[in-house]
Order: sequence, then structure tokens, then C-alpha cells
Amino acid sequence: MTEITETEALNRMAAFCSAAEHCRAEIAEKLQRWGIAYDAIDRIIHRLEQEKYIDEERFCRAFINDKYRFAKWGKMKIGQALQLKKISSSVYWHYLNEIDEEEYHAILQNLLASKRKSVRAENEYELNGKLVRFALSRGFEMKDISRCMDVSEENECLE
Repeated sequence: MTEITETEALNRMAAFCSAAEHCRAEIAEKLQRWGIAYDAIDRIIHRLEQEKYIDEERFCRAFINDKYRFAKWGKMKIGQALQLKKISSSVYWHYLNEIDEEEYHAILQNLLASKRKSVRAENEYELNGKLVRFALSRGFEMKDISRCMDVSEENECLE
């Protein structure tokens, strides 16, 4: 494999960051795989941040929005994913708390309703247990799950 210069790496990373939002950790990992020296990685990342190619807060907003709207993840799972990307909780909790509660609960309710159709259970107790485990695995908190399960059971009574 040919050696890549610091300038070449900077240009490639600028193009990479222009295409989609990325965080510092993703960029650093990619540069390390390319065999770039640690001090050069620091300089490249610093320059990318100065020129606004990398912005942790912008990344958080985009990541959170995508994960809860499209992947239908709960706040806990999103928070864990952001921690794995080495983003400070002080940065991401602010944006997690900005999620619209009504929309968040509607997403969870729809997830539970569609899962309810496919789950096989002997009785209501077993069904509810499976639904709770499913929602927990998607990163939703128990308080939100129980609230949405109460609502969905009320809706069933109305039908």
C-alpha cells in the first residue's frame, strides 16, 4: 500500500465529511487505519473542526434524529451508540431531551402495535412480557413503555 501524505489525508477526509455527518472518533479511526501518525491525526482533526467539516453538536442532532425517526431507536440505545462514538453525555443529553415527547411515544406505540401482531404468546401476561423486552431492546425506557402499553390496551378496549 502506498504512503498517504497528511495533505492528501486532509483532503480525503474533507470530502468524506462533506458527504455525510461524521464525529471525531470515526475520522480518527479511519486515519489510523490508513497508517497516519497520531500527531498528524490531531492536526487533521483540528483543521477539519476549524473549517466546520466536523461539528460534534451537528453530528449529534443528525444522529439522534435519524436513529429515532428512521431506525426507531429509544433514547437509551441512541445514548449508548453516541457513547461508543466517544461523544460526551453533556453534549448529547441536551439533544436527546429535545425530542418531541408526543412523536417519541407515537413511534413507540406503533412499534408495539406492529410487534403485537407478530408475537405468539399463550396469554396476555406472556405477550406483555415479550413486548416489554422488545421495547427495552430497542432502547426505550420502562416509564415510556408502560405508558404506551397502557394506552394501547385502552385502544384495544375501544375497538
